[in-house]
Amino acid sequence: MSTRSELAPYAALDAQTRGRVHPEPSAFPRGEFQRDRDRIVHSTAFRRLEYKTQVFVNHEGDHFRTRLTHSLEVAQIGRTIARLLKLNEELTEAVSLAHDLGHTPFGHAGQDALNACMKDHGGFEHNLQSLRVVDRLEQRYAEFDGLNLCYETREGILKHCSLANARELGDLGQRFLDKKQPSLEAQVANLADEIAYNNHDVDDGLRSGLIDEEGLRETRLFSRHYDEVRAKYPELNGRRVVHEIVRRMINTLILDLVATTRANLEQAGVRSLEEVRNAAPLAGFSADMLEQQRELKRYLRQHLYQHYKVMRMTSKAARIIQSLFDAFIAEPRLLSPEHQEHVQRDGARAIADYIAGMTDRYAMREYRRLFGIDEITV
Repeated sequence: MSTRSELAPYAALDAQTRGRVHPEPSAFPRGEFQRDRDRIVHSTAFRRLEYKTQVFVNHEGDHFRTRLTHSLEVAQIGRTIARLLKLNEELTEAVSLAHDLGHTPFGHAGQDALNACMKDHGGFEHNLQSLRVVDRLEQRYAEFDGLNLCYETREGILKHCSLANARELGDLGQRFLDKKQPSLEAQVANLADEIAYNNHDVDDGLRSGLIDEEGLRETRLFSRHYDEVRAKYPELNGRRVVHEIVRRMINTLILDLVATTRANLEQAGVRSLEEVRNAAPLAGFSADMLEQQRELKRYLRQHLYQHYKVMRMTSKAARIIQSLFDAFIAEPRLLSPEHQEHVQRDGARAIADYIAGMTDRYAMREYRRLFGIDEITV
């Protein structure tokens, strides 16, 4: 449990949390955000992330990132930044570990497909779904649905929100209506997510052979560290070269983020969490580093995410999601009795909950069960 003497004056404190929807006794000897972190790690949704796509479908290779390994990397980067800025590490870690709990199978292709399916039913967005998971869908505790997380953890999970949805979320959505910011811990977790996925997508893209070092040298962020590694280790080759480059890229981004955020804090003169909420976003990269990040993103979008082999996977994924949704919406009796009850209560949203909760392999298995013509099986 972190105390005021250990942290910056604008850090979030366990003792000053806005609390939980359902009041509970103290978590002592754990802090409140430690309890949140532990509940997230023990949740069913967190375990399912092991078999959910980041870029490459899980079964395509044992060494590619999954949503689970991605979340762990985000948490590690987030805690490092939080420690350097004297923020609450446990809160940063909790938000980092929970941010993708609501993600669909098949990565962003699955999310886009499910959003299209839900266009007449309120749409689908994975940040909102992550909040729905921790607030309602996890079924673990006797006295409440969900994980009953602290306000600060829940607001960190909800990175984006339309004004229409914000109006439905009460106190949690009010900051979007008032144009206020979340805690610095939440801001850091969001940027740690960017650092993690850009760099591990470079790593996985090179491992897959869909992109190469020569092409990536078109981007300044990769090129400068490539040259540094080659100059220092001229005989090095293979995976070690890639690892040395990627870890230097991550370190450079972390140091820039910390230095820029410190400068922003000093310039804004904030001395409390409430002042953080009322300021412009304070955690961020320098202008030059932000442009280098965007340059790398553009390269990955064009050469990795839009590679024809990845596009084939995303096309299949979208077809699976669409087919499952259409089948269940047309005939809810294809679902188990438990899920039929949910559909009776929540309609199409319950079907979206069911599909979003699937792992890649379970979604493919359900597709084969419903549409496979080589066998008839339940």
